[in-house]
Amino acid sequence: QEGLRFCESVEAGHSDHATAAKIASALRVTAPPLRLDSQVKYGVIARGEAEIYLRLPNQVKNKGTLIDNDYVENIWDHAAGTVLIREAGGVVTDMHGRPLDFGHGAKLVKNKGVVASYTPALHSEVMKAVESQSASATGPRAV
Repeated sequence: QEGLRFCESVEAGHSDHATAAKIASALRVTAPPLRLDSQVKYGVIARGEAEIYLRLPNQVKNKGTLIDNDYVENIWDHAAGTVLIREAGGVVTDMHGRPLDFGHGAKLVKNKGVVASYTPALHSEVMKAVESQSASATGPRAV
């Protein structure tokens, strides 16, 4: 979509930049990603300075096959930002469309990855792109 911007982590080790680029292409995003650290990405989305945040699990090779790594997000990396985006009218889920579940200790053990969008309608479009482009998006959608 013309004029869309997305955020992702500066560190390629924190998110799968290659899959994010495929998703951006599927959404016809032409602007380069805003690579930002910490919860700044959430603030940028809440302010309307970007519309999408993708934090997708990196894949690792196991016996020649690409699989998701077993990294589990920390709640402190996403809790406050999730509130900011929700209060601004946006949506935050995991890559399977499930709301982030902060009720299981210090880790988001019930979630995989993070997808945030400025509006619910855009989030629906982003989730379709995530499902079609991400080799690891195999879980059921809750949206």
